[in-house]
Amino acid sequence: MSKFANDIAAPGVRFGLPLAIGAAFAFGMSGAWARGLIDAGWTPGAAVTARVWVAALVLLVPTILSLRGRWGVLKKNAGMVAAYGLLAVTATQLCYFQAVAVMDVGLALLIEYTAPIAVILWLWLRRGERPSRRSVIGAAIAFVGLVLMLDIITGAEVNIAGILWALAAMVGAATYFLLSAKADTGLPPIALAGGGLLLGAVALTIAGLVGILPVAWTTDDITYRFGTVPWFVPVLAIGLIATALAYVLGIASTRMLGSRLASFVALSEVVAALLFGWLLLGQLPDLLQALGGALVLVGVVVVKLGEPRPAEFVEPIPDAVEQPQR
Repeated sequence: MSKFANDIAAPGVRFGLPLAIGAAFAFGMSGAWARGLIDAGWTPGAAVTARVWVAALVLLVPTILSLRGRWGVLKKNAGMVAAYGLLAVTATQLCYFQAVAVMDVGLALLIEYTAPIAVILWLWLRRGERPSRRSVIGAAIAFVGLVLMLDIITGAEVNIAGILWALAAMVGAATYFLLSAKADTGLPPIALAGGGLLLGAVALTIAGLVGILPVAWTTDDITYRFGTVPWFVPVLAIGLIATALAYVLGIASTRMLGSRLASFVALSEVVAALLFGWLLLGQLPDLLQALGGALVLVGVVVVKLGEPRPAEFVEPIPDAVEQPQR
């Protein structure tokens, strides 16, 4: 806990904290904008492909500049970039958009945000890194919150497909966490993001062309709670703000705050998703779901507080995690 307190007192907080909050809110708006596209006739695959291409093109020049004279580092980490682009970014976003197509965006994101618990479990089973008592308690709290959030105990109708897609997005986010913990690759963060997005965009396009990924879109106006807008408004909002800008702000804030504090601030993305879900779509959780969502957030915080410090292990662990890139 003292390490976390020291992070808060660091000089970079004054500048890094607003950037981190900005990144979280930028990421948090993606689901609501995407739901408008999907309701208008876009498939989740088309929405994700558009999002990833816009962000990849925006970050292409910064990525190239960050790799000047360091192309060998990219070649050396080609496997990591491929895993990052295909699993940690593209698959996560696609599964998340599939989930928000059939359930509220805030609830889908809350399920995805149980990813730190999956990381703790993976490290326990794979590396024998036994979780602390605090992490176990936090996981139990989050599980109770998940049950309340999904309205299981009241017998309400549960969209199984949406839950499964959200859980798949959670696995993708956990993959991102594990890959982001590799701090000794020498690959600039923006190069990892830009390279992964470009690879993901190409892969999504190929999957759409060969018919593996259903891709359909419309140029009709998109309707939101406040009115209608041309189709390119949500596409640009998702690509420019909720992806490209969000990545840049996330990278800058993490460097100023440190990964541990930044990952806590990233939890405000859930608040942003709920806010934009209400502003753009009129979606609001009921009282029981709100209580469950609060317990999920509390559980994740307790889990992260229970993570061992990096100095206690030879290899980095999820303490070196950046926020999940939505």
